[in-house]
Amino acid sequence: MNDNLPVPINVIVITLKFIMKFTTNDLNVFIRFAKKIMSNITFIMIKPDAVERGLTGNILKDINDAGFNIRALKLTKLSIDEAKMFYSIHSERPFFDELTKFMSRSPIVAAVLEKENAVSEFRKLIGDTDPSNAKEGTIRNKYAISKGENSVHGSDSDENAKIEAEFHFSGREILL
Repeated sequence: MNDNLPVPINVIVITLKFIMKFTTNDLNVFIRFAKKIMSNITFIMIKPDAVERGLTGNILKDINDAGFNIRALKLTKLSIDEAKMFYSIHSERPFFDELTKFMSRSPIVAAVLEKENAVSEFRKLIGDTDPSNAKEGTIRNKYAISKGENSVHGSDSDENAKIEAEFHFSGREILL
């Protein structure tokens, strides 16, 4: 089949008729449903310091015990360029070079988790970035070495969760 051929007019007409059957209410219901699904996933990484110390299983157990469902999971290693791309939002910050070197020094575990209000619930579970300020029982309180080597990354918004998940996983790898 030649991909350069125009779409047949009958396919366009059928598609438009299908779309026009939806009312504004139908579209609003779909949009609310899509937003609800988005608020129920988050992206996380178990960082090199935790993977190096063999804490992956402990952290995944804490995540599971907190009621999260794992929808995608992989052990991978970021190149320095991938780390710079992933953390590009911090490129002007003084810690950027140290962060990207750290994140590319050894493997990480990337995951997409599902739970109602996943982003905020996971942020509660991991605790403050600085482990000395993290509440007792949080992942960072239990496993982090320092503010820089704090064992886990968690998305800070629904929008970033989607962006970060798509950075690490193809659509077919995320099982919702």
